[in-house]
Amino acid sequence: MEELKKAVAREALKFVEDDMVIGLGTGSTAGYFIRYLGRLIMEEELQDVYAIPTSYQSRLLAIESGVPVVGLDEVDAIDVAVDGADEVDPNMNLIKGRGAALTMEKAIEYRAGTFLVLVDESKLVERLGQKMPVPIEVIPQVWRAVAEEVEIFNAEAELRMAARKDGPVVTENGNFILDVRFHRIADPLDLEMELNNIPGVVENGIFADVADVVLVGTREGVKRMER
Repeated sequence: MEELKKAVAREALKFVEDDMVIGLGTGSTAGYFIRYLGRLIMEEELQDVYAIPTSYQSRLLAIESGVPVVGLDEVDAIDVAVDGADEVDPNMNLIKGRGAALTMEKAIEYRAGTFLVLVDESKLVERLGQKMPVPIEVIPQVWRAVAEEVEIFNAEAELRMAARKDGPVVTENGNFILDVRFHRIADPLDLEMELNNIPGVVENGIFADVADVVLVGTREGVKRMER
């Protein structure tokens, strides 16, 4: 799978031109793209390219790779955003947020002129929620109330616990993550909006009707889905 991730990351470079502002996603596939982007910049094959990271991880990797970094409040527009996804359905709706950076990812990627998604073929599903839960970023004081509230959607919520520290995962915004499993997601766009209307929810990991191009790494080569 790592070779498939590298292949889509290299293909994504074709969408980058001089004088662009690029949104940098979070995760392993986005990481390959950041490294390849930095190589082109350092070799002066790309000029006047600036990047807005979606997380500390992507920011540190960008700096290490020689990619100039700016803040969201420093630019007028984002030309293209490049990120991975945890699930992609046939209509190019996404579940994202396994890296707990969903809020900044959504803030950047919904504003991009082109949102480019990089996945390997294992991330393709017939319907959202088939393999992965939907992450929801919540204010810590109300996580239990939100967990109870999502039960009206015939869903079960679990507080995400950290792997290398005691206690729950804490996002870069100082919040908790609930991983919510839905028995069926009939309308991703409607559910995305309904979840965000629950008091205490900061953002959720459904990205509906926003991806412009999905590059899929397969054993037969990189395939493209377009809206």
